[in-house]
Amino acid sequence: MPWCCGDHSSAAGPTVSLVRDLRYPEVVLAAKARFTVLDLTIDVRGAEHIPRAGGAVLALNHISYVDFILGGFSAQQSKRLVRFMAKRELFTHRAAGPLMRSLHHIEVDRGDGLKSYAEAIRYLQAGEVVGIFPEATISRAMELKEFKSGAPRLAAEVGVPLVPAVLWGTQRMLTKDHPRDFSRGHHVTITVGEPLHPTAARPVDETAQLKSAMAALLNETILHYPEKPEGQWWAPASYGGTAPTLEEASRLDVVEKRERAKAFVAKERQKRAKAAVRKKQ
Repeated sequence: MPWCCGDHSSAAGPTVSLVRDLRYPEVVLAAKARFTVLDLTIDVRGAEHIPRAGGAVLALNHISYVDFILGGFSAQQSKRLVRFMAKRELFTHRAAGPLMRSLHHIEVDRGDGLKSYAEAIRYLQAGEVVGIFPEATISRAMELKEFKSGAPRLAAEVGVPLVPAVLWGTQRMLTKDHPRDFSRGHHVTITVGEPLHPTAARPVDETAQLKSAMAALLNETILHYPEKPEGQWWAPASYGGTAPTLEEASRLDVVEKRERAKAFVAKERQKRAKAAVRKKQ
């Protein structure tokens, strides 16, 4: 539920939005009320870098399950909506699915990436802001891990700016391997950098350029965060925190992926067994 108020005009002039955001007013009010109850401080820096009109790709780091909620807050000053590319599981979830669809985020089926890529292109061409997490999955290390090339490729194909941004503090509320903590008084910082303008001439280099820009933003954000990183579970090992190193986090990701695959196979077997029983009855 990113923050926004719908300006859907393009650089060439007003455009007709692809979607009608009937749910946004109530979602924004509910989010504001919830943030007030939580006494949540949200410090947005560099928000002027998000264009007030026209398509743009917003690239964010991924450290929490609530990143897509708070990440859209970066566009509030520009009065833009952010259509986040999010995994299919969120859209098929009984509770989250209807909300994700009503807010017109983009469903990503990792088995059919071309469909979601084409949908993102369509949104960008219509002057929307598309949010993407280049790391694809949450970083247990709280640092930037390997980037996918989708963000610069999208921006280059449509000819729109690629805006780097980072979140910090969201991992303290809800992330992998730690209990949720929605207690009062948390602080979230969002830092937005100057837009990049990829051309697709050298996609590997342009992906590296995006990661470098986001790494610089993340370093600045961590160093200026109200609480020091030393000894904190939510801070990278390279900053004195106790989060796994990138190498350790990579091994944990492999284990998690293997366990998920096992669980999926077991579930499918169970489904087939039940279907066979029903067929015999």
